[in-house]
Amino acid sequence: MPALTRRTLVAGTALAAAGAASTMAAVPAADKQAPAIYRYKIGSYELTALYDGIWYRPITDKFIRNAPFAEVEHALDVAFMPHDRLATPFTALVVNTGSKLVLIDTGTGGQISPSAGELRDNLIAAGIDPHGVDAVVISHFHPDHINGIKDKDNNLIFPNAEIMVPGPEWAFWMDDGNLNAAPAGMKETFLNQRRIFADMAKTVTHYEPGKEVAPGIVTVPAPGHTPGHTVFAIHSGNQSLMVLSDTAQHPAVFARHPDWEAAFDVDGKETIATRKRLFDRASADRMLVTGYHFPFPACGHLVKTASGYEHVPLEWQVTL
Repeated sequence: MPALTRRTLVAGTALAAAGAASTMAAVPAADKQAPAIYRYKIGSYELTALYDGIWYRPITDKFIRNAPFAEVEHALDVAFMPHDRLATPFTALVVNTGSKLVLIDTGTGGQISPSAGELRDNLIAAGIDPHGVDAVVISHFHPDHINGIKDKDNNLIFPNAEIMVPGPEWAFWMDDGNLNAAPAGMKETFLNQRRIFADMAKTVTHYEPGKEVAPGIVTVPAPGHTPGHTVFAIHSGNQSLMVLSDTAQHPAVFARHPDWEAAFDVDGKETIATRKRLFDRASADRMLVTGYHFPFPACGHLVKTASGYEHVPLEWQVTL
């Protein structure tokens, strides 16, 4: 048996390391993200957050109506965002009540940005058949919330689901007088809603804010962002969750600066009043919240600060 010397040991170790490095280097990069799915529970209800993707919304000095752009740029700097784009993630929520499978908002349908449109694939990856969704509940009619009702070929993605929309939202956006009076950029939104709903108008259910749309899911009026904008309070057992919809877009901007009016809000002052009312309630009651445009998985808590609110993300839980 050959003698084991320091020289042979070092040489052998070097060869082994070289072989390991060579093997590791041969593994190709995945070059794609894993499915974005996160589950948690409210009482006995199982909730599944599904990521649709992200849109880097172009912005200018007109983005915030009531603040100097230098202040906006500083807020973006603090949040590690560029000055010309707002990171806008999309996270829809599936609620399994035990008796019904409810989807709140539907994502972009891949019709807004090439970096979004993953909701259906993530739904299937989560083991949820789109045909098994009982109800699709819409918070408001902006394209990133309704376009996922259909695919690019105008086919229903959730063919067996009851489509439920806020009555005041339907009344505003389907009014021809409002369409004709709208500025050019806003007309596109009116026309998009007609594209989505025109051939299914007779089967769409209109709910009034304040009503229960499924067991334990109560609608809460939250006007401002749009006239019929709605949020949701989910209750099961002794636990609650507030689904904030678009009460605030990215929290690093609009939770920290709750007095800012965004250019895309139909009524900026009403949006601010709604935001503060709901954020005060959520922070005072230490409620779990989820925001449609909060960073995935979009759930956590709101803490009131001297100048606004801070979003504290929920820690990722391995078990439900």
